[in-house]
Amino acid sequence: MIQYISYSDRLKQHFAKLNYEWLEKYFYLEDYDREVLENPKAYIIDQGGQIFCAQAETEIVGTVALIKRGANTFELSKMAVTPKFQGQKIGKGLIEVALNYSRSQKMKRVILDSNRKLKPALALYSKMGFKEIPTDPNTPYERCNIRMEILL
Repeated sequence: MIQYISYSDRLKQHFAKLNYEWLEKYFYLEDYDREVLENPKAYIIDQGGQIFCAQAETEIVGTVALIKRGANTFELSKMAVTPKFQGQKIGKGLIEVALNYSRSQKMKRVILDSNRKLKPALALYSKMGFKEIPTDPNTPYERCNIRMEILL
């Protein structure tokens, strides 16, 4: 059974490890990634965001972050599921937890930046209600070539 838990300092290394694993498999590490992954409390939590982890028994197998991007907007970011647990709807569960939290915080929308080569992820985002919108030319991610949003 998968449990979804909120961030605490004991999860910092798992949050970083899962995201490094994912980024190195599909892309490469950007400076902004390193900064956020090494300092999640400063970059995410202390700025009004949140991080959730998926836990299978005692193992942390997935993660997602909500980064505050204005008074009414969160960015869904840093979502990763370890390979041996992919295909078990953990990504869907992480998104549901993130969207429920966003609603509880009275956010009006959640955005995400992604890449068109991540077809399974984009299909999941669409299924969850995200729609494509124009990309932000000031995005901190070089790899971003698609932006999506869901209105809450």
